[in-house]
Amino acid sequence: MAPETPSWLNLDFTERVLRFAENDSTVQVIDIFIKPATNKGDNYTSDMMRVVVEFTRKHMGKKVNEKKSLIFKFEPIVEGARKDMIEKTEIFDTEIIMMMGTLKKMNEMLGPGNRLGAQVFHVRMERPLCLIMEDLAALGFRMVDRQAGLDRAHCMLAIRGLAKFHASSVALCEKEPEHKRLYRKGMFSEEFPQDMSSFFVTACLSLATEVETWPEFGKRYADKIRAFAPQLYKVGIETVKHRDDEFNVINHGDSWVNNMLFRYDDRARPIEHIFVDFQLCIYTSPAIDLHYFLSTSPSEEVYENCMDAMLHEYLITMTSTMKQLRCKTPPPTMDQIKKTMRERAVYAFISSATVLPLVLVDKSQVREIDEMLPNEDGSVDNPSYKNPIYRRVMSKRLPKYMELGLLDVPV
Repeated sequence: MAPETPSWLNLDFTERVLRFAENDSTVQVIDIFIKPATNKGDNYTSDMMRVVVEFTRKHMGKKVNEKKSLIFKFEPIVEGARKDMIEKTEIFDTEIIMMMGTLKKMNEMLGPGNRLGAQVFHVRMERPLCLIMEDLAALGFRMVDRQAGLDRAHCMLAIRGLAKFHASSVALCEKEPEHKRLYRKGMFSEEFPQDMSSFFVTACLSLATEVETWPEFGKRYADKIRAFAPQLYKVGIETVKHRDDEFNVINHGDSWVNNMLFRYDDRARPIEHIFVDFQLCIYTSPAIDLHYFLSTSPSEEVYENCMDAMLHEYLITMTSTMKQLRCKTPPPTMDQIKKTMRERAVYAFISSATVLPLVLVDKSQVREIDEMLPNEDGSVDNPSYKNPIYRRVMSKRLPKYMELGLLDVPV
């Protein structure tokens, strides 16, 4: 159900925001045009509206007519389980803190040409919370087809962007250590409500039910996954905990294909990458972002053939950016990156079991979060797991996860 436009989103409010955004008191809004900014399945934890503003301003003594597009990003507006869960987790508050403070400083450190996120013009702190920011689509940025995944060129841009994000967070945390303490929840937290863990546990059980119908795996794999499911959220909490004796960064926390946009040259080649959605940031090992991105976003061909190349590109960019920012912390070696990724390899299985189905689901079968939470009898209808693309991908991954012992119930 599409949310209704709040009564306060009117010409007067928009004019005040636009005057601040343009730093021009002569701006006078004539009209606004509002429509949804995303499709169902593009964004699960917020409601987004695109507001095109028609306005006049004075320029060289004359009144001129202009248009500008803004994005209004709300906490969920429609009443229901989704709205309650997002408010209780306070992940929208995390995004406000990130975009208004931490990310802004990280952007300033990196300088022009290395922007990590959109510019925020205003934050409305009354419920539902709302971030008002620039429309990146108007600057030429767009999403990639999530079902197809990112090809090598897109992946290399994305992995460099991730490395710069991580490196600039190290530089900022050296100067202002308090930023480490702001991002302690991420996607898995003991402080989150039961609904959050129910979503992940139910998703894992859905995978077990579907795998049991796959002749090449059947009951043996299904039983393993079914036994693992009740422990999944606890395992997630333990996996994302940071350790003081290893290299840590502020992770984006939700670095999948839909949370990054790309800009292209006149030959349709990707030339710039930018992140969106900073609700699940967490200070911990970069292995969390790396596993999550690599498990959810590359195309099948890139996933199977370019893993080492992507990690190599990540390390080169991380090292050079930390040097450029004059970090005192030594950058990790490739051995250290691979070690922390091995120790947190279960995060790859968790991402593949719970998030990847949402990435690959057909647009006609997308469900909202409310529809993916268990019913009173514990059942859930989630067609994501019946997707033939997902089955093809997981048929290749599950034997590797089994071999690594990732499907075993933690002791």
